[in-house]
Amino acid sequence: MHQFTMVMVTIGITLAVVLTILYAYQVAYLFIPAILHEKPPKNPNYMEKRRFAILIAARNEQAVLPHLLESIANQDFPADQITTYVVADNCTDDTARVAAEHGAIVYERFNKKQVGKGYALDYLLTQIQKDGHLDDYDAFMIFDADNLLMPNYFTEMNKTCDRGYEAFAGYRNSKNFASNWISAGYAIWYLHDSAHMNRSRCLLGATCSVNGTGFGFTRQLLEKMGGWEYFTLTEDIEFSMICAARGYKVGYCHNAILFDEQPTRWKQSYRQRVRWSQGSYQVAHLHTGELLRGMSRLKTAYSSFECMTLSVWGFGLGLIAGIITIINTLLLGDAGDLVFVMGFTFVLSYLSMAGIAAITVATEWNRIYASVGRKLYSIICFPLFMLTWYPINILSLFYKFEWTPIEHTVAISASEFTRKSSRAKKEHKITC
Repeated sequence: MHQFTMVMVTIGITLAVVLTILYAYQVAYLFIPAILHEKPPKNPNYMEKRRFAILIAARNEQAVLPHLLESIANQDFPADQITTYVVADNCTDDTARVAAEHGAIVYERFNKKQVGKGYALDYLLTQIQKDGHLDDYDAFMIFDADNLLMPNYFTEMNKTCDRGYEAFAGYRNSKNFASNWISAGYAIWYLHDSAHMNRSRCLLGATCSVNGTGFGFTRQLLEKMGGWEYFTLTEDIEFSMICAARGYKVGYCHNAILFDEQPTRWKQSYRQRVRWSQGSYQVAHLHTGELLRGMSRLKTAYSSFECMTLSVWGFGLGLIAGIITIINTLLLGDAGDLVFVMGFTFVLSYLSMAGIAAITVATEWNRIYASVGRKLYSIICFPLFMLTWYPINILSLFYKFEWTPIEHTVAISASEFTRKSSRAKKEHKITC
C-alpha cells in the first residue's frame, strides 16, 4: 500500500471514529425520556403567575392569525396576565385590522431593507419599550401567526418559568401532519426535537434549544442580552447558540403544546430550507469564536459542544469524511466498489433515520393527529425528507437568497381544533 493511500485510510478511519463519538449522545437522547422523569414542582399551590407578553411577527397572515389569537383568548391562564402584541410587518393585506379586532395591540412596520423576523421582533420590543410597558412583563413568548395553542399552554409554561429558567421552549406539534410526505417529514423532526432532544437535555440538566416558534425568555435575560439583537436568517439558532455559549439556561416544557403549519410544496420547502442553511452559515461565521470560548469553560462546555456538532461545522466534518471515503474506495478498489459503498451508505442512512422516525412516532403516537396508515407512511418517507438536506446544504453555498414569506393556508379555528383534540383525547387516551 502506497504511503499516500495509508495516510488517506488513516484519516478516513480517524474521522469515522470522531464522528461516532461526536454524535453518540443523540442515540442516548432517544431513550433517556423512557428512563428518567421530570421532578414535580416543589410548591404547586404557591406558584407565582408570571405576566406574559406575546410577540407575533406577521406578514400577510390575515387568514390564520385570528385563529392563533382565538386560541390565546381561550387559555385557562388568567387573561389579565397575558398581553398580545402583533407587528404587521410589510403587510399588504388586512393583518393589522384583524389583529386589532381580536384584541391584540398592533404596530405596523414598513421597511424593505431590513427584512426578516429578527428585525420585526426588535422593532416590536423597541415600540413596547418606548411606550413604557417593557417592565410590565416578567416574560416574553414568541409565536408565528399560523400557530395554535392548547388551552393549558401558559399554565404549563408558567410551571417551567417557576423552575428558574432564563429562556424556555414548548412542545412543537403540527396541524397538517397528514398532508403529504413533506409536511410529515417536518412534523416528525419537530416532534423528535421536542420529545427526545429537548426533553432529554432538560432531564439531564443541560440547556435546551429553541426552534423557530413557541419559545420565550425572561425580561431579566432580555436586559442581560442588551435587547433583541438577532438578525440572521435563522434568528432562533443564533439565540440558542448565544444562550449555550454564555450559559443562559434554556428550559423545556413537554406539556406546553403548540401546533403549527408545515410546508406541503417542494418549492416552498426548498426555499425555506435554503434560508435555514444560509442562516446557519451566517451564525457559524458570526459566533463560532464565542462557541469555542464556551467549550473552554466547564459550565458551558457541553452545551457549546452540542451546538458545534449541530451546526455547519458538524455537517462540514461529515461531508469531508464522505469525500475521503469515496477517495479511499477508488484508491483501494474500482468504480464497482464505489457503487457498493455508496449504496451501503444510503441503506444504512435510510435505516438509521427510519429508526428515529419509528421511535418518534411510537412515543408520540397519541399526540399525532393522523390515521394509522399516515403515521406508518411517514416513517417510510422521513429518511427521504432528511436526505434531501444534503444537496440543499451544498447548493445553499452558491444560491443567492432573497427572503420571501411562507404562505400559510391551514386556517383552522381554535374552537374547532380544541373539539378535535378533545375527541382524540377520549378516543386515544392522551396523557401529557
